[in-house]
Formats: sequence, structure tokens, C-alpha cells
Amino acid sequence: MLAQFSIVPLGKGESLSSYVAAIVKEVEKSGLDYRLTAMATIVEGPADEVFALIQKCHKKAQGFAPRVLTTIVIDDRKGAKGRLEGKVRSVEKKLGRKLRIS
Repeated sequence: MLAQFSIVPLGKGESLSSYVAAIVKEVEKSGLDYRLTAMATIVEGPADEVFALIQKCHKKAQGFAPRVLTTIVIDDRKGAKGRLEGKVRSVEKKLGRKLRIS
């Protein structure tokens, strides 16, 4: 399963990087493969582990603010693994070149 999630502690001002850093520490502790992007975090792993991680991150954010907005997008393809890298490589193959990714 791939899951993209974004967690926003509301009412904490414009700069949220310190809160994002605290959440990323939780993601790293999970051991799941992940990518941090400018707008969200993408994780890959078994559904139960992914859901548990997102819930843990959401609860952590509740410690930062009385209101938290969490958005989740799930791509669950039966039997598929390595999609965090594989989906990008597939597009690169069709373009015939490497993409600029972080």
C-alpha cells in the first residue's frame, strides 16, 4: 500500500517545519519506506502498519494544537511492492529520461 498524508496543526502560524520534523521522526521510527515532499509524506508498507503510523502521527500532532487537519490518499494495488520507486521509474522509462525528484 502507498499512502500520501499531510498533517496540519491549525492555528500554529505560517511556518510548520518544526512540527513536520517531529512527525518525520515518527515516520523514520516506523521503519517504513517513505518520501518527504514539499506538500506531503508518502509511505509504503502493509496496510495495518501504514494506518497505525498515520494514526500515531495524527495523535502526535494533537499535542501541538487543539485542532489538526489530516489528509490521506491511498493507492492500494493487490500484490504490488516497491511502488514508491517503481511508479517513478515507469514514467521515466516512458519519457526516456530521468526525472528531477528528491
